[in-house]
Amino acid sequence: MRLATLQDGTPDGALVIVSADGARALPAETSLIAAIADWARSEPALRALAARVEAGHGDPLDPARIRAPLPRSWQWLDGSAFSQHGDLMQIAFNLPPIETDRPLMYQGLSDRFYGPNDPVPFASEADGIDFEGEFGVIVDAVPMGVTAAAAAAHIRLIVQINDWSLRAIAPVEMKTGFGWVQAKPACSMAPFAVTPDTLGPDWRDGRVCCDLVVTWNGEPFGRVCGDQMAFSFPELVAHAARTRDLVAGTIIGSGTVSNREYATRGSACISERRAIEMIADGAPQTAFMAHGDRVRMEGRTRDGHAPFGAIDQIVVSA
Repeated sequence: MRLATLQDGTPDGALVIVSADGARALPAETSLIAAIADWARSEPALRALAARVEAGHGDPLDPARIRAPLPRSWQWLDGSAFSQHGDLMQIAFNLPPIETDRPLMYQGLSDRFYGPNDPVPFASEADGIDFEGEFGVIVDAVPMGVTAAAAAAHIRLIVQINDWSLRAIAPVEMKTGFGWVQAKPACSMAPFAVTPDTLGPDWRDGRVCCDLVVTWNGEPFGRVCGDQMAFSFPELVAHAARTRDLVAGTIIGSGTVSNREYATRGSACISERRAIEMIADGAPQTAFMAHGDRVRMEGRTRDGHAPFGAIDQIVVSA
């Protein structure tokens, strides 16, 4: 089942169920944030709409009205579950390894998420504008202390995310020990949230085993697979819920998708490419983004389908 949110003049937008080919949609008469809050009751009705839209019912989907599946949510927690990414950054910047057996995670801005084609404003190119391609999950209400095995049942939807970063600001904020504020602006989401069964064999071991295809200004940048997470999404959910309940609608991200085969697969963020250049040549060669640059990200299954649709955005001056 594929879900999208359309602009309707309200903060949370109007939820629609979208056909597998992305051509048609049926209104759900609610918002996604409301539906996920009572998923046990909402899901049967939404699946009935999905059956109807696949049978040919519905109106043409207007791409111009599509927002992020969740234009805002109660909580956004981003992990860093790809150990290859962390290893490259530590080598490049001569950082000591982080001595922990726990997932890395921070709490970010959740009061807005950019839609897949929204222009994204930044104040200054000097701040080091970077994209970060990743996958994420949306959960229903999760109880405190949930185990990873039990957490899997709380994962209701899967999304594709661009977690924007300002690399020149991040080191300054990291040194304070208080975490990020200025270095982590609002994220973007691909147009469609999907139920795990929609991915079929590409949802495996609690991981999105899809390729994330990234282009920057029309040039290939990376084709990285989400299957190399050191921690699965259920493990990330359990980590987040260790000392607190998670409200329905919480979004949990994988962190930048990164592969051991980076020499052939490329990367999902500029900072990682720069780290690879530093390791190989002693200095980075690739600059960060400039106003007017375009980035495109599209998750693809093994059979070439794009269940989440594509993020395709231009960076603009604020």
